[in-house]
Amino acid sequence: MRVLGVDPGLTRCGIGVVDGGVGSPLRLVAVGVVRTPSGDPVQERLLTIQTEIDDWMRRYEPDAVAVERVFSQANLASVMGTAQASAIPMLAAARLGLPLALHTPTEVKAAVTGSGRADKAQVTTMVTRILRLDTQPTPADAADALALAICHVWRGGAEDRLQQAAAAQRRAVAARRAKVGR
Repeated sequence: MRVLGVDPGLTRCGIGVVDGGVGSPLRLVAVGVVRTPSGDPVQERLLTIQTEIDDWMRRYEPDAVAVERVFSQANLASVMGTAQASAIPMLAAARLGLPLALHTPTEVKAAVTGSGRADKAQVTTMVTRILRLDTQPTPADAADALALAICHVWRGGAEDRLQQAAAAQRRAVAARRAKVGR
């Protein structure tokens, strides 16, 4: 399974792609950060993020997309930008018919480090170990995007397969009913 993980942000949007499956080693495919200048108009910043995410979707052809679930923060302007940026990979997944998962920061930390209270340094260290990287991915937004992808492979992969199997079964039942109705 190939997962595109997105740590949404208006100034820095982390993007990472991981290959692997439950019980098999994970492999880094690509990692990066989309940066937009804070002085640019919001619509231009969002367009930059959308253009980059669309490019990553074409280039790496993920099987699923995992995005950090936006949570309430004291800084309303920050949470609004994050929410706006998080919509972009969600729409990209919908346009391509890909499974989408929203994972909370606590869920991602617990999946990668074993503790939902882990700090950014611990997450980065574990991402580096899990993917057997020589150097830590930087900045933290890049490591967080990879952590999201890892979390989804480990936690969401089974759920995706169940949803795909259920959909296949519904199609088979509908096909049998259509055949009998003829």
